[in-house]
Amino acid sequence: MKPMLPSLTFDLSIHPDWLYEVKYDGFRAMLEWDSSGIEITSRNGNPLLPQFPEINEYLMNHEEQYKPFLPIKLDCELVFLENPYKSNFSAVQVRGRLKSAKKIAETATKSPCRLMVFDLLMLTGKKLSSIPYDKRKHALEDFFNKIELSTTADPYSEQLLQYVEPNNDFHYIWEKVVLHDGEGIIAKHKNSIWEEGKRTLQWLKYKNFKYVNCFITSYDKTNGYFYVGVYKDNQIHGIGQVLFGFKPDEKAALQQTIKQNMVTEDKQFIYVNPAICLEVKYLELYENQLREPHFNRFRFELEPIACTYEDFLFKQKNLPADLEITHPDKPLWKDHDIQKADYILYLREIAPYLLPFLENRLLTVIRYPHGMFGEPFYQKNCPEYAPEFVHTHHDDPIDYIVCNNLKTLIWLGNQLAIEYHIPFQTISSKGPSEIVFDLDPPSKEDFRLAIKAAIMIKEVLDQLNMIGFIKTSGNKGLQIYIPLQENVFSFDDTRLFTSFIADYLISKDPDSFTIERMKKKRGGRLYVDYVQHGEGKTIIAPYSMRGNEHAGVATPLYWEEVHQKLDPKTFTMANALKRIQKQGDPFKNYFQTKAIQPFAPVLKILKNNSSKKG
Repeated sequence: MKPMLPSLTFDLSIHPDWLYEVKYDGFRAMLEWDSSGIEITSRNGNPLLPQFPEINEYLMNHEEQYKPFLPIKLDCELVFLENPYKSNFSAVQVRGRLKSAKKIAETATKSPCRLMVFDLLMLTGKKLSSIPYDKRKHALEDFFNKIELSTTADPYSEQLLQYVEPNNDFHYIWEKVVLHDGEGIIAKHKNSIWEEGKRTLQWLKYKNFKYVNCFITSYDKTNGYFYVGVYKDNQIHGIGQVLFGFKPDEKAALQQTIKQNMVTEDKQFIYVNPAICLEVKYLELYENQLREPHFNRFRFELEPIACTYEDFLFKQKNLPADLEITHPDKPLWKDHDIQKADYILYLREIAPYLLPFLENRLLTVIRYPHGMFGEPFYQKNCPEYAPEFVHTHHDDPIDYIVCNNLKTLIWLGNQLAIEYHIPFQTISSKGPSEIVFDLDPPSKEDFRLAIKAAIMIKEVLDQLNMIGFIKTSGNKGLQIYIPLQENVFSFDDTRLFTSFIADYLISKDPDSFTIERMKKKRGGRLYVDYVQHGEGKTIIAPYSMRGNEHAGVATPLYWEEVHQKLDPKTFTMANALKRIQKQGDPFKNYFQTKAIQPFAPVLKILKNNSSKKG
């Protein structure tokens, strides 16, 4: 079957009768499964199962679940899922080119691809293509529920068949796509039927383009393409060619200008010196070439020397277009090659993991206006010069910044806010949103004490069937989080638990732990600060950097990583993102855990014991 195709739009109007889906970048795939077996074909009719055997294996392992619904036909995108809103086009392209059966099998096991299912065309042999899109979507969701599959996109799930969720709020889904650097969205009219092989205006693709300033280097007479480049190390560096986006009069004038100013010519090309600057929008850089480039506008005010490869790489990260990054080459650390641009790009990349913890929280930042070369200062009050998009919340007498979006985060980064400290509750919560134990040893050399305390607390949590998460502090300690349902518990409730844990640690190992508040009386023991978990107190946010010598990051860990060989100095800006890319985010299920955390029965026991003692 030839698939139905969306039309590209650069100006998406928002209407109530449309729904919006994440657009994943991969191979369009049609899954057909009947009594004769499973077939997955590309949009050109080529079989895909030989290159992606993990899909066949996954489906066959769950054959009994699917049998009652066969024959079935699903419209999908075959992808390598990077995060819930983005797939990696390069990775799936590489998979598609593999020839060796051994290599295909190895890669399928190590880095499996997934089918993102967005349409249901046949179920139990009944054709559904002629019913409205929203009804097909309901039927698809119902099918997923009946075979007990999750309807949430998850790159770490063993589920290789995943549901593409529709959304009626364009702005919500678009912000998620931009935050996660996804390809774009597909807008679909709720009454659209599925028409084989048709490119339709009932489906519109709206892409998350990036922008680059570049100059023309040559013109291809055989196909009309304009080749473009930037300066890299004072040499011209080609980044691709552009054909689309020009108006007829713009293209004609550009061709004429190139002919009049040519340096040389051969059978195919007319060559020119760098002079004509353009702004080109594109999806990504793939194999050193722009993907899906479109001319956006002429940049007559620019000199070609301003079109640099460094600027190109910086803009690839899709920073907010109307937000200027000042002094990007400013050094921030004495013993690390970290410039301001590097730090801004770290914030951009870590934003999907950091922002959920900043959302709707009163923010305290530590700013380092001169990097580690000068004195830092705490900032709670939103400065008067903050732009309008920066949200605030007044908590007498302070007008706190509330960092709910990428733009605010990058603006704060440009102000060289390095550390992000947040309270234990949201602005709408009447009590704590989590319990946090801050295990801070007396010195870096005593980090083993934090490890010992963490392991002992984990043993207690396991016995109580409670779910805890752990991270480094970014300095010399560890911090354990216990997510809680909001507006259910009070800080007095959580104090019962934190003091219970503190008493437990001291009773088990009084030579290692203490609740003595005076430092001179602690005698080298780890101070269990159960009082720190209170209203108005703050803790460093997960994935926030720290203003210390080793450029530390408050890094979420897996519990199996917590052992005596753990070295807090290894968790830096340089490897925080690499960890996520390689092994995922240890805090990925943090917020879902709130609903299932069995804190209430534990609290009931503690209250009963407390009343008996009283």
